[in-house]
Amino acid sequence: MLTDRRTLMTQGALLGAGLASAGVAPLAMAQGKAFPSKRPAPADRRFVSKAVEQEIARVSRMIADPELAWLFTNAYPNTLDTTVKMGMVDGKPDSFVITGDIPCLWLRDSAAQVKSYLHLARQDAKLRELFRGLIARHARSVLIDPYANAFMEDPTAKTTLEWSQVDETEMKPGVAERKWEIDSLCYSMRLSHGYWTTTRDPAPFDAQWAEAMRAIVRTFREQQRKDGPGPYKFQRASRQPTETLLAGYGAPTRKNGMIHSGFRPSDDACQYPLFVPANMFAVTTLRELAQVANEARKDAALANDATALANEVAAVVAQHGTMRLPDGSDVWAYEVDGFGNAIFMDDANVPSLSSLAWLGCVAPSDARWQRTAKAAWSEENPWFFKGRAGEGIGGPHQGVDYIWPMSLIVRGLTATDDATILQCLATLKRTHAGTGFMHEAFEKDDPAKFTRDWFAWANGLFGEFILHLAATNPKLLQAPMDQLRA
Repeated sequence: MLTDRRTLMTQGALLGAGLASAGVAPLAMAQGKAFPSKRPAPADRRFVSKAVEQEIARVSRMIADPELAWLFTNAYPNTLDTTVKMGMVDGKPDSFVITGDIPCLWLRDSAAQVKSYLHLARQDAKLRELFRGLIARHARSVLIDPYANAFMEDPTAKTTLEWSQVDETEMKPGVAERKWEIDSLCYSMRLSHGYWTTTRDPAPFDAQWAEAMRAIVRTFREQQRKDGPGPYKFQRASRQPTETLLAGYGAPTRKNGMIHSGFRPSDDACQYPLFVPANMFAVTTLRELAQVANEARKDAALANDATALANEVAAVVAQHGTMRLPDGSDVWAYEVDGFGNAIFMDDANVPSLSSLAWLGCVAPSDARWQRTAKAAWSEENPWFFKGRAGEGIGGPHQGVDYIWPMSLIVRGLTATDDATILQCLATLKRTHAGTGFMHEAFEKDDPAKFTRDWFAWANGLFGEFILHLAATNPKLLQAPMDQLRA
């Protein structure tokens, strides 16, 4: 049985259980303050990896600040501890990974949640089973409906999500929510590429996987909308305009070869359907798909089809996906409509403009991206907020004055100067509101006001940030966090 996060904060009986099993101190101390483990008791953990437990112990010893180390030991294993359900389908592993407090699998979230364990998969057979199962689950989900973003555990079940039950769209059994988001399919391709390039294990890349990948390429081509709007249509009765699409298709566009998206990775509707970060992510992950198709399956037809689409979209994004800010700066736009209209903003959810270098869509040294990222982390971005608790990027999903820790983590992962990285670490440490986990968003002046105390994507991303520093800049993990201010 899983333990509620808020309840766990007050349960002294569980002090130290998680850290002790990981081989680290069961109770962190700093200036007389105790930091009890917030992990479920070992018997209640959904999935246990010896390699991950050893990694927790290894990296924790590198972190001088007890509270930061405690945050890492809670957050990094959160996906394994609380969101994984393993099974078998047709004699092969099946991994159903929920997003946290919503008991459904999001293609995007589930792939991102497990990414920080990927480097350990070669040495841990159980982790390889987890990844094989999740790749297969993604393939079966895409084949149910490539336009859906979230899925039920039971592929024959109707959605249990109250907000999805009366949507005006073609809801199929097994679909939890049907918001068309380019990035959902991108994350499936990235999951496959990451596993293949790390392990060289061909087991997950069977005929079903190849069929799903062909469905992804086909869906992207449909949403170029060269021959009409395509088969997808969606409307939802809501007071929030970000929950529905104009006439079911979104705002009008002039078709230019870019892929249309109904929604952003925040699950909020696009203002203009030509969503630039997701198109750039599609280019990158289509090329990654081509590599896996060629190397793992010798499937030249699939590889060539993916590469041809990537090259086409890359060319039109370069032509139509940029804009100028009021000061004349040439930057990537967030969304465009093909008629010459564009908006500049950034949202904390990935893919974002801020995350393009981290995702491998542009080089970190790319001058346009550097200008874009700088503007995104400024008042040029209407969703950038600065307050007493810190500064960062939010988005329409939680509204004005709410900063997403995810934006701070992505900034830390892409920053090249120590001061910026340390400020991100200090703000993350300061804004978890005593829970020991990352949240979806916190209020810029009062981190006690936050959304989602169980959000595994943010926890996994924080773990990835700490692992990145341990590998590339370990001296920063020895920094005195209490001396830093936002």
